[in-house]
Amino acid sequence: MSSATRRDALIGVIEALHAEIAALKVNDVAALERATADKLAMIEAVAAFGQAPVGDDLRALAEEAHRLNETCRIYVNLMAANVRRRLQTLTGSAGVAVGSAPGSVYRPGMGIAAYA
Repeated sequence: MSSATRRDALIGVIEALHAEIAALKVNDVAALERATADKLAMIEAVAAFGQAPVGDDLRALAEEAHRLNETCRIYVNLMAANVRRRLQTLTGSAGVAVGSAPGSVYRPGMGIAAYA
């Protein structure tokens, strides 16, 4: 298998990651599912080449894919934090410190639960 094919697979991963980020930004679940499936397929294609040494161009593409994946991870973590914060607000537990007994009542000085 040639470097061009591995390169194409890495470019496919990058394109799928861009699609994931776009879907996360607008909360498009169907687009997120498609992008994630595409990304996983492209990662499998890259993995099929094994761990043979790569040149600078392929290393740069892999690093770009890594940066984009970190961006996706940040978006997901922010979304999870927002959901957690919203659930805490809806259930009245926003003022309960993490690790407090369920049903505890807010008392001044307890602080607000972390959500990151």
